[in-house]
Amino acid sequence: MKQITSVQNPLIKSLVLLQEKAKARKQTSTFLIEGLREISLAQKGGYEIETVLFLPELVTENQINKLVSSSIQRIEINKEVYQKLAYRDTTEGILAVAKTKSLQLSDLKLSENPLILVAEAPEKPGNIGALLRTADAANLDAVLIANPKSDLYNPNIVRSSVGCLFTNQIATGSTSEIIAFLKEKKIDFYCATLQNSTSYHTQNFTTPTALVVGTEATGLTQEWRDAATQNIIIPMQGEIDSMNVSVAAAILIFEAKRQRGF
Repeated sequence: MKQITSVQNPLIKSLVLLQEKAKARKQTSTFLIEGLREISLAQKGGYEIETVLFLPELVTENQINKLVSSSIQRIEINKEVYQKLAYRDTTEGILAVAKTKSLQLSDLKLSENPLILVAEAPEKPGNIGALLRTADAANLDAVLIANPKSDLYNPNIVRSSVGCLFTNQIATGSTSEIIAFLKEKKIDFYCATLQNSTSYHTQNFTTPTALVVGTEATGLTQEWRDAATQNIIIPMQGEIDSMNVSVAAAILIFEAKRQRGF
């Protein structure tokens, strides 16, 4: 088994770039996954694992054998190398290099009566991770990111989604592309916005439905508001007129799940 004990090793330097640079991830179509659970979820989600790097004092070869096939390259590393690569403060002792997915709308496989979340231009990795966790909890058909501002394989998104990056069907596209996709599939879409809206709980989400949320700072663009089946609002009784996007999405999603009998 190959061993690497120097942070100056060319492979380790290239993996550091994967953690730090979206450009490196895009050029190589690879990214790093940290943690046993996350690697397991990635494989269940159809992600191809290329290499596993591990600290032998924390992760046994038996654990690795249960996790990945024998054909996948394994590299034993020391603590210094691991700490150079690890993104999280907690030490799990294992990382994997995985291939990214294309995230094309055309690759989505939807049920006959889909329930979809659309997020337009979310910027904060923590919010994206939280949206993916909520989507997993509700077992949505897909999460669509319109006009993405962040690379979805950013390590902070991988971390904050606690592996739900891998458990959801995800696709990206422009606002125009996603609107066209939803119309082509005859999916009604309800846009969460302050303007010309009706209370969310009065709408019927039991047919093919997409729930659309925007950023907390600027909300949804006019293109979404004009094209919506219906603009919807969550009635608020305090002083502020908006809430965290992941919280708003959760309220809408679970109202749709309630209407569908969970």
